[in-house]
Parts: sequence; C-alpha cells; structure tokens
Amino acid sequence: MYSTRKVKLVIWFLSGALLSTNAVAQQSTLSKEYQNRAEKMYSAIWKYYRAPAYPGLFTENFPSNQKTKLDYFQGEKVETKAVSFLWPFSGIFSATNVLLKVPGKHELYKPFLDSLVTGMEKYRDTTRVPTGYQAYPVEFEKADRYYDDNGLVGIEYLEAYFNTNNPVYLNRAKTVFKFIISGWDNQLGGGVYWLEGHHDQKPACSNGMAMLVALKLYKATNDTAYLNWGKRFYNWMKTNLSDPDNVYWNDKKVKDGSINKIYYSYNSGSMLEASVLLYQFTNDKVYLKNAEQIAKNTFDHFNKANHDPQLSMKIDLPWFMTVLFRGYEALYKIDNNYSYIEAISKNLDHAWQNSHDQYGFLTKSWTNKPAELNKPKWLLDEACIAELYARLSLLNK
Repeated sequence: MYSTRKVKLVIWFLSGALLSTNAVAQQSTLSKEYQNRAEKMYSAIWKYYRAPAYPGLFTENFPSNQKTKLDYFQGEKVETKAVSFLWPFSGIFSATNVLLKVPGKHELYKPFLDSLVTGMEKYRDTTRVPTGYQAYPVEFEKADRYYDDNGLVGIEYLEAYFNTNNPVYLNRAKTVFKFIISGWDNQLGGGVYWLEGHHDQKPACSNGMAMLVALKLYKATNDTAYLNWGKRFYNWMKTNLSDPDNVYWNDKKVKDGSINKIYYSYNSGSMLEASVLLYQFTNDKVYLKNAEQIAKNTFDHFNKANHDPQLSMKIDLPWFMTVLFRGYEALYKIDNNYSYIEAISKNLDHAWQNSHDQYGFLTKSWTNKPAELNKPKWLLDEACIAELYARLSLLNK
C-alpha cells in the first residue's frame, strides 16, 4: 500500500513538472512568434516608409504618392508633405526603444536608434525660446510646437536613455520638459495647453504626456522637483478631466470651463501608467487603487462602446490603444493580472491574421474592410503594431 502511494506521488509530481515544462515551452513559442511579428512589421516600415532624400526621416503614409488630408492639427486640415509630421515619426522611435530591450537584439537595433535620433533632431527648433520640437522638420518650414508632441519626444529620449545610459538623451529630455512647463499657467487651475500660442483648451494628451515625462525624469535623476511636477500634472488631470468612474475625458475649454466629454483610450492610458509609477515611487496605495479603477473602468468602457463585430472592443486608434496597453503592462508587473493585456492581444492577433494589405500593413480598424485594405496606411498605425508585438514578446518570455 505504501509503495503504491509512493508511486502515485511520483507520477503526480512528474505530471505536474511536465505540465509546467509544456506551459513554459508554449510561452516561449508565443514569445518568439510575437517577436517575429514585431520584427517583420518593423522591417517593412523601414523598407517602405523611409524618405531616401531625407536621412533619418519617414513618409507620413505608404504608398506615399497619394496626397491625403490630415486632421490632427489646430485649425484646418493639412495635406501630406515630403516627410512625416512629428507625431507619427515618434511611433517608430517608440517601437525601436522596445525592440532594444529584447534579449540579444540590442546591438542589432542600436544603429536604428542612432538614425532615428538624427531624424528627431531635425524637428528641433532653436529659433524660439525656450527650445522645443516643432510639428514638421525645420529645414522645410517654421511650424507650430505642440506640447503633446514634445511630451512624446521627452518620453522617447528617456526610454533611449534607459536603454543606453547616454547622458545626451537625458539632457534632451530635460530641455523638452522646460519647454513643456513654459506652457503652464493658472488658467483652469494649472495645466498646459495643446500648442504654443493658442490658449483655447487644456487637453489630456498634453498634460498626460507631460506628466509621464516628469515621472520618468524623476526615475532617471531621483530629483524630487520632477516628482513634484509629475504630481501636479496628475492632480490637475484627476481634478479636471476624470469622469465619475475615473475614465478620462479629452479636454477642458478655457473660455467657459466646459469639458469635451469624448473618450480616447490613450488619455486613460497615460493616467494608468502614471498611477503605477507614482505607486512605485511613493508606496502610497491610493495610487494603486486609482490604477486598478482606471484599468477596470476604461476596459469596461471600451468593451461596451459600439465596436466592429469582428472585434471584442472598440479600437479607437491603434496608437491610442498602444498607450493604454503600456498602462496595462505597467499594472501587470504589479498585480500579475494578464486579462487586460490578453484582451488587447486577441484583437491584435485578429488584425494580424485578417487585415493585411498586399505589403503586409494592417488596417487602422483592425478589420478586413475592403475600402481600408486598399487605402494608404498611416505610419503611426503601423509603427505601433511593431511596438505592441515587441512588448507582448517580452511579457511572454
């Protein structure tokens, strides 16, 4: 009897070990598949979107021979030009910073980072004080300087600093932050505007990205001045743009204090990531509670929102969802709850399997609508696919 029980225990132990080994093997296989997808998309972007006449720069769309109108600026729509504007350019910089973290890939992707730094500096405008980055390269024209764009520049230079320890990148992030806080005033109790010289609204995008720059600067320097700025932006966002469920509206108008109650996933995403960072920096569980509430209620909102039947949630813009994913990733490293990440990854996998065009690029809706398949693809919509799959690869190591 004793011998039989002992044999059963050995079998049970070996079965458990086998299941554990299989799970690890499956996770490794999935990680490799995600990495392959990230690198395939990244390679295609460098092949098709680069602007050969302008080293370090990319085109706005591909194919680039069809002019389109862009609607993400103050005022009237703007026609595509010889190279991309700063916002979509930042997307390929983001993807590079994540790929640099993939084990064994740092030396491969370091030259790509160097090229992108060359490109980024072409948007740097030193003719106005303080120095900042304008929406289009200075060699072509004088352009508006958006505070949210500069937030993206600061974030990517800080991520590049974390990847390389190159102090040049840290100093550039500090310069960017000085530009951003030059836009802070007491209208609406603080916060910065959307762009320099226009005082009509204070949006979540500018303040959310500024908040993340401040917090990442604190992470890089341990200078409490940056932590305090991060808290100021955080408190302003929570006071002015949080709905009752801790999901974030888009902007507040200076003229009458009215709120533009439209929801974009990235606005909650920046607050989610910031909540996690503040919890890590202060050990104050109020921030963790906020993070958990933002995570759940934002997820519920975009699941319940009207969305394509091919998908399980509303994909408002692939890059917006990528910023939200960063927040979920940060929280996952605290609570090990993979459910939010899994939901986004399933929709992304659907897009990968069903919405490729002839060049391998995905539609912006992540569906196989014929009209979208045949349209030029926006650089930012594609760059964030490489970033998402690189992040998923690292999470499944």
